Amino acid sequence: MANKGKQQSTGRTSAPAGGAAPVNKRRPSPAVYRRRRQVVFGALLLVIALIVGGAVALTGALAGNPEPQTVSTPDASTAPTAGTAPTGTAAPSPSASPTPVCDFNLMTVAAKTDKPAYGPEEKPLLTMTITNGGTAPCEVNVGTSQMEYLLMSGSDRIFSSKDCQAGGEDLIKTIQPGKSETANFPWQRNRTLEGCAAITAKPGAGGAYYTFEARLGNKSSPKVAFQLN
Repeated sequence: MANKGKQQSTGRTSAPAGGAAPVNKRRPSPAVYRRRRQVVFGALLLVIALIVGGAVALTGALAGNPEPQTVSTPDASTAPTAGTAPTGTAAPSPSASPTPVCDFNLMTVAAKTDKPAYGPEEKPLLTMTITNGGTAPCEVNVGTSQMEYLLMSGSDRIFSSKDCQAGGEDLIKTIQPGKSETANFPWQRNRTLEGCAAITAKPGAGGAYYTFEARLGNKSSPKVAFQLN
């Protein structure tokens, strides 16, 4: 029995000291070393680039990253003093007052025809002229809402531009002192009635005389005579 136990004991393989199996270590090749150095060098360059880029971005953020600008500083000898305006710059002025409405007592309205007499096929051109007789600029409504071209033959009302007018328009104009605004109206040698009622009669010719009166609001011109042949 004793011999049998010894035989079993001698049949085991004893493990190396420390309990770890032997490892066969190999040295890396030169190519591996080169690749490792390249990776390390590339990573180092990347870190440096990030550090430099961050510093530039931080500097731009702190400075507001302004665009280049040319700044001129006036010479001390030419700098404006208190109470004077800089050369080439208009001194501040109070806000302009609004232009007043024209006083019709200072306005004149005139009537005129382009010819004193017209042939059978000619059509008179009626002209209204509004003049500012005041001493200051003023505003006046010279739109069709205020104008009227009135033609008479004695006491017979022949034509009015308002009879068939489909809504007048306003037109505000500023007229300087002594200046005028002019408006023309070509008359078709027709008759009209108030309210634009139908009428077949036509103005007479053969040397008949007519008068033209220009009106602007409640202001009327002197009458001007002309002849239809």
